[in-house]
Formats: sequence, C-alpha cells, structure tokens
Amino acid sequence: MTVRPSILCPIDFSDASAGALRYAAALSAHFGTRLIVLTVEDPLLTEAVDLGTGVVWNPEDAKREMAQFAAKIFGPNAPSLNTLEYEVAVGRPAPEILRVARERSCDLIVISTHGLTGVRKLFFGSTTERVLRETTKPVLVTPPHDPGPLHVEDAKRVIRRVLVPVDLTAGSLHQVQAARAVGDALDLPLILVSVVEPLKTRLAARLNLAGVEADRRAVAEDGLNELLTTLPSRLHTEALVAYGDPAEEVAKVARDRQAGLLIMGLHGSPLLGPRMGSVTYRVLCLSSTLVLAVPPIEARWKMPHTASDETVEPSRT
Repeated sequence: MTVRPSILCPIDFSDASAGALRYAAALSAHFGTRLIVLTVEDPLLTEAVDLGTGVVWNPEDAKREMAQFAAKIFGPNAPSLNTLEYEVAVGRPAPEILRVARERSCDLIVISTHGLTGVRKLFFGSTTERVLRETTKPVLVTPPHDPGPLHVEDAKRVIRRVLVPVDLTAGSLHQVQAARAVGDALDLPLILVSVVEPLKTRLAARLNLAGVEADRRAVAEDGLNELLTTLPSRLHTEALVAYGDPAEEVAKVARDRQAGLLIMGLHGSPLLGPRMGSVTYRVLCLSSTLVLAVPPIEARWKMPHTASDETVEPSRT
C-alpha cells in the first residue's frame, strides 16, 4: 500500500507558529500531501486542571482550539480547513514532535524558530534546537516574524534563490541533491557556497600562507565544480567560494544575493545519531530567512512528486 506523503506542523498558538502553519499549508496544497497539525500540552498543566478545578482535561478541547486557530489564520470558509488533521500530545515538546513525526511517517517537519512563552512554556527556541539535534526528518525552520504565504507562488516570489552552503564532506552530495529536488519543485535557481576558514595556527609565521590559502581555495573550487556536475543546467546553478567565518559568510551571502531559503546539512554521528552542527546553529541565529535542515544520508529525503528518477548516490569511503 502506498503511504501518502505528509507534513507535520507543531503549533503553540503564537504568531510565529501561525506563520509556520501557513508555510506548511502552502506546501501541502502544492504537493497534495497530508498536513498534520500538532500541539503538545504540558502534563503538569493537564494534571493541574484535573486536580485544581474538578474539570477533566479532554484532548478534544485542544483540537477545537486548534481548529479555531486555523480558522483565524486562513479564514472560516477556507477549503484547506477541511484537510487539516489535528493531533494532541502530552509531554515534553521536542520528544513528542519527533515521536509523532516518526509514528505518522511524516516527510517534513515545519516549525518556527520561536514561539509562545508563559502558560504553555517556551515551546520553540530550545524546542526547535532539540528537534534539529535529534531529527531524522528534514525540518523547515521559519523565522518568527514571517507571516507565511497563502500559496507556494507567494513564497517563490519572496525566496527568489536557494542558497546551499556546503562543507565539501561526504554529506554534501546528499544536501545538494535535496536542493536539486527543491529547485526542480519550485523552479528556483540554486547558489552553492563553500566557505574557506582562515588558518589559526602558531605555525603561521613559518608557512607560506599565500600559497596555502591559494591551494585551499583551489580545493574548494574543485569540490564545488564536482557538485555542479550533478545538477541539471535548467536550475541555473552558480557556485561561490567565500573566505571567513562560515556562519557569518553564509548569512552575508544570503543577504547580498537575496536568497530567501537556505538548505543546511545536519551532521551526524553513528553512535549518537543526527546532531546539528555549530555552523547550522549560528546561521539560524544570524539569518532571518527560511532554513531547510537536511538530516544525514541515512534519512534520505526527496520532495514529494518532484524528484528525478535519476538519483546520484554519494561515494562511500
């Protein structure tokens, strides 16, 4: 039996999560996927309701709140309201988000970087960070002040270009192929960028730094050119080599080239599982653009209904 692709969007009823839900709904409508809307309740709060007021907490009440929240976002008569699937979990937000994504076989998680504080605790921020550190699913992270599009065409006009920072390690090819799927699906040009970090060594005075830096730049250019050969010309891909702090340079290139979507890799460990790299974390802090975080190769992903039949497998060394 074929499982219909699905998107998971956690919400906490904040304006930031409303923007994430608009992005999730636009993608769901464009690709014809299911959209599962999730809220996570604190178990202490649900117990307090039961013990302090005599009112028994009912997840159906939370689902009605979610439906009202969605109606406020999209309009009470929006056709998309009938396609939303609501789910309520109780526990710590990040583990519950990951559990639901796993059990419902979701292909993508859409979540805001920040959310509500107060009664429902800090739902995003630290929650988003933990989701990124432990996910095996790709995660689209939306900026807190982005209201989100109503349609994918609106998002394309805002995104304009897709920036793909690569570190030229074994996982870069998988990251680039995910970017290829996005570029094909949304008809957007790609920019590959590799950042050469300055050498920090006490031996600098003994080295011919000019020659060493030229060699490192040449290696980066060769690596980018090799990745370019895996991409079709119709995507109008260009490659850039930058020099400096990786996160700062990536954020700078995104601003200068008006790239509204970054596709970042999540580095992994065979013992600990996927972990968010320091560069990805700092880019999320420095940039105000959309970020699609792609897990390691073990959690291979393609855009629904858009990936080419020709799949380039990374070499394994």
